[in-house]
Amino acid sequence: MFTGVYTALITPFDTNGNIDYPALGALLEAQINAKVDGLVLLGTTAEAATMTPQEKQALLDFAVNKINGRVKIIIGTGTNNTVTTLEHTRAALAYKPDGVLVVTPYYNKPNPAGLIAHYQAVAQLGTPIVLYHIPGRTGLKVPAGVMNQLLEQVPQIRAVKESDYDMAGVTDFAVKHAHQVNYLCGNDDMFLSFLSIGASGIISAAANIFAPAFVAVYQAFKAGDTQKAWELYKPLYPLIKACYFETNPTCVKYIFSRLNKCTETVRLPLGPVGKESKGQIDALLQRADANLFI
Repeated sequence: MFTGVYTALITPFDTNGNIDYPALGALLEAQINAKVDGLVLLGTTAEAATMTPQEKQALLDFAVNKINGRVKIIIGTGTNNTVTTLEHTRAALAYKPDGVLVVTPYYNKPNPAGLIAHYQAVAQLGTPIVLYHIPGRTGLKVPAGVMNQLLEQVPQIRAVKESDYDMAGVTDFAVKHAHQVNYLCGNDDMFLSFLSIGASGIISAAANIFAPAFVAVYQAFKAGDTQKAWELYKPLYPLIKACYFETNPTCVKYIFSRLNKCTETVRLPLGPVGKESKGQIDALLQRADANLFI
C-alpha cells in the first residue's frame, strides 16, 4: 500500500514566519515532477507542532487541492494525547488521505496497555495508519513483543515508519513483519540498508531537496541493480548527513534558501542554523552534482 519514496514535506515560511504558499506550491510541483510516490503533510519536518489549527487547515486545503490525486498523501495526526490525536485524525479524514502518520506518544512513555489502546482508538476511525517509531524524539522504544501485539490487535496499522538506529532490532522486525506491513525507512542515511532487509520504501526529509536522487536509488534497487543503486547513493550520502547537522528541518530549509527555493525561516523553539554548520553545508553544495537536486 505504501511503497516507494515519500517526502516528509517542509512548510516554507516567509521572513515574517507566515506560510509561504507560492514556495509551497512550487515545491509540491517539483516533488510530483520528480516522480515521488507520495507526500507526507503536517509531519515533524513540516513543523506541525508550531502551527495553529487554522494554519493546518489552510495548508491542507491548499496542498491537497494542488496535489489533486497525482500522488498518495499521508497526513501527520499523532500527538502525545489520544483525544487530540483523534481530533487531528478526524480533521484529516475530510481530505481523504491514503493514510495518517501516528507517532508513538512522546514524553508520556505509555505502558503497553496504553499504547495499544491509543492505536486502537485511532483505528476505529477507519483510516489506514502508519505507525511512526522514532525513539530518539519520543523517548519511547517499543519492545518487540509490544510491537507484535500492536500489529496483531490493530490491523488498521498498514505500515511502520522506522527511525530507530538499532539495526539488530530493525532486522528482527523486518524478518517477522515486512511481509505483513509496509516497512518504511525513517532514517535517510540508512536507506540502502533498509532496502536490503525488505523495506518497501522511505519517508524522507532530505527528499525535499534530493527527491530525484532518492527516486533513482529506489528504482535501481527495485530493478535488481544494487550496484547502480549504491553508485547513485554514494554521492548523495554526504548531502543527506548535512541535512541533519542540526535539528531537522533547520538544515533542509537552509539548503533551500541557498537554492533560492524558500527562506531558511523556522519557528521557535527551533532557531537558525549555526555559522559552522552553514559553512560545512556551503562547501558541500559547491561540490555537489546539480542533478541530485529537486
